[in-house]
Amino acid sequence: MMASSARPRTAAFTLVEVLATLTLVAIILPVAMRGVSLATAAAGQARRQVEAASLAESTLAELQATGEWQGGNLSGDCGTDWPEYQWASEVSEWEGTTVQQLTVHVTWLSRGATRRVTLTTLAYTGMQ
Repeated sequence: MMASSARPRTAAFTLVEVLATLTLVAIILPVAMRGVSLATAAAGQARRQVEAASLAESTLAELQATGEWQGGNLSGDCGTDWPEYQWASEVSEWEGTTVQQLTVHVTWLSRGATRRVTLTTLAYTGMQ
């Protein structure tokens, strides 16, 4: 009986397989990280736009409820909870009727540029 002197092959990766895998990872990883970075930035911008729209809506409702909008153009910040947002309103005539157009702009600074959300409604001024 003849004894085999060859060792049985164990399951392992060769050096070429490991180098090929590292090369693929080195190519794919930066692209994937850039995609994650862009998605995170887009999500942050979308969140800020939703916040600004909500603040504009509540400011518009408050101006209408209190009647402060009839005093002319108003502006301010959105309070201590939202210090990065500012708002401004303007009132304009609506084609010679007793209805006026009330517009609220909410602005904020993002990546060095001023961003803005605008909401407009019509308000009845009553008889004068």
